[in-house]
Amino acid sequence: MATSRSAKKNIRKNRKQRAVNRGRKAELKSMTKGVTTLLEAKNAAEGATALKLLQAKLDKAAQRGTIHKNKAARKKSRLQKQLNKLAKA
Repeated sequence: MATSRSAKKNIRKNRKQRAVNRGRKAELKSMTKGVTTLLEAKNAAEGATALKLLQAKLDKAAQRGTIHKNKAARKKSRLQKQLNKLAKA
């Protein structure tokens, strides 16, 4: 257990930041699920708008350090690939 004041403060800060990050990740997961279901339902128009919003959220989460920037890029790329495939068909 931490004994110094600064170590105790760091524990408090880390606890708060962890809660923020968990909230952001949960929001990203639910938005990703929504986009995926729209794309699986062959709804390209709504899927495109939802994907655009999700891409902005992914970029913001990567910028803030919640997720890694390569993870954000990979998710955006894979979902865009699905949308392009749906638009072609």
